[in-house]
Amino acid sequence: MSAGEDGAAGGYLVVTTTLSSPEAAGALARRLVERRIAACVQSLRIDSVYRWEGEVVEEPEVLLVAKTRRELYDELEQAVRAEHPYEVPEIVAVGLERGLPAYLSWIDEATGGGPAPGPSGPRA
Repeated sequence: MSAGEDGAAGGYLVVTTTLSSPEAAGALARRLVERRIAACVQSLRIDSVYRWEGEVVEEPEVLLVAKTRRELYDELEQAVRAEHPYEVPEIVAVGLERGLPAYLSWIDEATGGGPAPGPSGPRA
């Protein structure tokens, strides 16, 4: 699905997951982009507080934020689940309502869904 001229972005998602180490997060991010199921994956070091097995846990994690096309969600989820070390990994997708049309077109191109907007494409 390509971006509309008005920036309508119904065919795009931001998908997040967390991992326990920068190394694991970096490896997963690279594989998602190499396989063209995400156009860009950003990583941020975060502190998480959550309940697990009846206990409140606080620990550092790495948050991955992936931009992709809606139609690639199932493939992206399968790839994350296949490589994720957590028993129940966070895999959450949020639909994009609007976006810069050139950026959305770049997501299409980077994930195999359409032509690039220019010779170098936008920076993610």
